[in-house]
Amino acid sequence: MNPRGKLLPVLVIVGAALAAATLFATSERLTPSQPEPIAPAVRVLEVVLAPVQMVVHAQGTVLPRTESQLVPEVSGNVVWMSPNLVVGGYFDAGEPLLRVDDRDYANAVERASASLSRAEAEFEFAEFELGRLETLETDDLISRSAVEAAMREARVNEAALRDARVALEQAERDLARTEIVAPFRGFVRSEQIDVGQFVNRGTPIATIYAVDYVEVRLPIADQQLAYLDLPVTPRGEFDPESAPMVRLSADFAGERREWLGRLVRTEAEINARDRMVQAVARISATEDGEPPPVGLFVQAEIEGRSAEDIMILPRNAIRNNDQVLIVDADNRLRFRTVGLARVYGDDAFVNAGLKPGERVCISPLQAVVDGMRVEPIAVEG
Repeated sequence: MNPRGKLLPVLVIVGAALAAATLFATSERLTPSQPEPIAPAVRVLEVVLAPVQMVVHAQGTVLPRTESQLVPEVSGNVVWMSPNLVVGGYFDAGEPLLRVDDRDYANAVERASASLSRAEAEFEFAEFELGRLETLETDDLISRSAVEAAMREARVNEAALRDARVALEQAERDLARTEIVAPFRGFVRSEQIDVGQFVNRGTPIATIYAVDYVEVRLPIADQQLAYLDLPVTPRGEFDPESAPMVRLSADFAGERREWLGRLVRTEAEINARDRMVQAVARISATEDGEPPPVGLFVQAEIEGRSAEDIMILPRNAIRNNDQVLIVDADNRLRFRTVGLARVYGDDAFVNAGLKPGERVCISPLQAVVDGMRVEPIAVEG
């Protein structure tokens, strides 16, 4: 073989190696670098401290303030009934509702009046006779025993006169009771009577209730009482000027209705089963309208204490029970411990640890590192 043919492959390999070495020696070296992470966008609220009126919510059923049974005080046949004495009927205070046959009671009044006239006559005669005998005794014409007998007769006739007067008053009251009148303005809940029916004294004939104002029993957890300005051990009704306002609302007659009232008292006991206190709200009839109808289920918003320098945050902005995330001037997250005045519903009431103008993160971040950069997006509180 030609010696040149043997050297040619070697020269090619050597040349390629030299070219590779030259490229490697002259190539630009790359410096490794870590890319800047993308800052997540978060929603932030600017801290604005302001006074806040606490509110306690409850619900209950409207009840009449007064519910009574109509009970006749005399017996007899019903001769007349008011057209309003029906279930759902409306009546005013003092309105006649029912009349019982009064002929027997009118006769009793006549008899009692006659008995009174007789007793008056007998008493007048006994007084006259006593005076005459006392004159005769002065002249020593009769004995002392005769005068004493006349005095006894006069006292007996005086007692009979008083008895006759009482009997007449009783007969007149019984006659007046043959007409039953409404003791207050209200509605008829139920009735079980009709014209011609005989009623007995003391037997209920109807159930009525007043509508000048109604009441609602509102169960409130004992912890929530701290946010209401109420005495711990109330005695009777609250002072009307300081009693908390209550706003009632319900869907009625196809629309949302609202009524204003006041919390007037709390019941004396705490329910041992659910630790609830029964507060009673009262709604009165006004010139503008009637109170809510009895039996309506309503939601109540009770006016509570006022608190100063409060920031209201969404409940989910609170982390680790008492911390929030602050976005600093460099748009980095910082943990901050705050004071909570109240956590209620979806709101957290912060009363310490925040300054006006600071930004609080309210976005639900899964993994948070102190100092993490974010892209804040301001939202309205």
